[in-house]
Amino acid sequence: MPKLVSRTWTWSLPKTPEELWPLLSDTARFNEASKLPKYQVEETPQADGSVRRIGRSKVMGGTWMWEETPYEWVYRKHFSQTRPFIKGPFKSFRIALSLEPSPTGSIATYTVEFAPRGMFGWLLARTGFIDKLGPKIERMVPDACAFLDGVRPMPFDYEPPDLQPGAGERAGVLAAKIEQSPYGHGMAQRLTSHILTAQEVDLIRIKPLVLARQWQAEPRHVVELCLESARQGLLKLQWGLLCPRCRGAKQTVSALDQLPRGAHCPSCNINYDSEFSKNVEITFQPAPAVREITAGEFCMAGPYATPHVMVQQILAPGEVRQLGQALPPTDYRFRTIDPGTTADVAYDGRAMPEVVAADTGASSGAAAGPGQIVLRNRASRPRTLVVESRAWAADALTAHKVTSLQAFRDLFAEEALRPDEAMSIDNVTLLFTDLEGSTALYERIGDGPAYHLVREHFGFLTDLVRRHNGAMVKTMGDAVMAAFADPAEAVRAALEMQQRVAGFNARQGSEALVIRMGLHGGPCVAVTLNDRLDYFGSTVNLAARMQGQSGGGEIVISESLAADPAVAELLVNQPMLHETEAIKGFEVPVPYRRLGKDGILASAA
Repeated sequence: MPKLVSRTWTWSLPKTPEELWPLLSDTARFNEASKLPKYQVEETPQADGSVRRIGRSKVMGGTWMWEETPYEWVYRKHFSQTRPFIKGPFKSFRIALSLEPSPTGSIATYTVEFAPRGMFGWLLARTGFIDKLGPKIERMVPDACAFLDGVRPMPFDYEPPDLQPGAGERAGVLAAKIEQSPYGHGMAQRLTSHILTAQEVDLIRIKPLVLARQWQAEPRHVVELCLESARQGLLKLQWGLLCPRCRGAKQTVSALDQLPRGAHCPSCNINYDSEFSKNVEITFQPAPAVREITAGEFCMAGPYATPHVMVQQILAPGEVRQLGQALPPTDYRFRTIDPGTTADVAYDGRAMPEVVAADTGASSGAAAGPGQIVLRNRASRPRTLVVESRAWAADALTAHKVTSLQAFRDLFAEEALRPDEAMSIDNVTLLFTDLEGSTALYERIGDGPAYHLVREHFGFLTDLVRRHNGAMVKTMGDAVMAAFADPAEAVRAALEMQQRVAGFNARQGSEALVIRMGLHGGPCVAVTLNDRLDYFGSTVNLAARMQGQSGGGEIVISESLAADPAVAELLVNQPMLHETEAIKGFEVPVPYRRLGKDGILASAA
């Protein structure tokens, strides 16, 4: 009798490995569509810093248990996993996929193999256990190509679970209410359909920025849609404290004031702190009254569970492995999946440094040849080496980003940190404005007309802050403080505000409104003040001082903010003065730029 039973399928597909990888490496989606049951995982830290993972599932009336070992993969080329079984009809079970470019697209090879255990295992082998998987696999891989061609609405056939009585009608009513709000943007019905029909893997953590990219929609509109949907009860909002290594949300809460100050990641066996602008992320799930999400894993750690990881390989002690793989030029981090040191590398597309593991973690070594990745394990035990892109943050809607949006401030005004909490933010851009001569304005045109003008000025300032992905933090008399996660958006907003004021005054036939503006960006802390999120620190103080340096109709920007590459591009055609001034509260004179002297400002476009 054979000790290993295997089956391999090969396809010639009209799609490139780059196109196919996101679908075929999404093992959780593949398993869910194959109607495999979810499983539970128990993670136990070991004395050497590694983590032992035991998977359990009820299959065919019995309990199967296995060692949940790490996947191995190389981005867009191949992946594999071998599970040693503790209990069940197998001694081991392995899957593997490889993608090779061909003149017409790709050659895809998929392999399943297992070693039977006992009479039940051999019975499964003799009755064609793998052959019964064949029709599903044979159908699903070509279906992925049809999805890429736009022929299919979903990558794989999937039948959503039955809804609770009245859930569909309830969702329809909520969608109508969302669309009637300012935040539906014509997408409420599309979101509702997604919630009711999508696979669970798409709904466990709905990421608005990912959804916006998939829908080719304006990111702010999708974020606003999700926020309003949470307020109405179609979605539930969740704050996740992401592990800085694996990017998994190991702690999830429903309100900001419930966020822990730190967490432990059992997968990476590390403790870590909460950082507002880096690892506190807002995601969404369907509200349970609309669709219940079940517990468990379809696949815990397949390649697409961490799409920022380009390479993951398990090396024996002393092993050296060379991979013929060219990675895109960008910033990478070398690490092991266990605790230890890391190495950050700015890769320019030429020779990639070696990835070296030791008992203490990972480091970079001598340069490998062009188009080559060399992995070296100098540790005394097997290590799993990782090469990850640092571009993961593009899809994360961090707490800093979302709380810097006007829609969040409008819809979730009650969301705040604990009164004694202060969260660090590595970079926020703050805009301060003030009306010049407002007292004289009231005397000149009367209280009623002046009040109307001031309120109108608040209205269009708030509208411009919102359209440029910022948020009004507070008003102070006739003054405003606004926050932006993106420095360039803050400057665009300021330029457009002054141009809007100029147009407004031209229609009035007089200088009815004159605004002074100042901007500065940098690190600060987020706190709760008067039951609202606010900001404190020297960055806030200097931004306010910049506004104090401004004359009527001017924008004053700190030199450090003006030097930001995206801001510098906006200022290329702007007439400006370079000045340096001793600023109260700052020991060293502060350089800044003055825009709009004599009312001259170029377009904000």
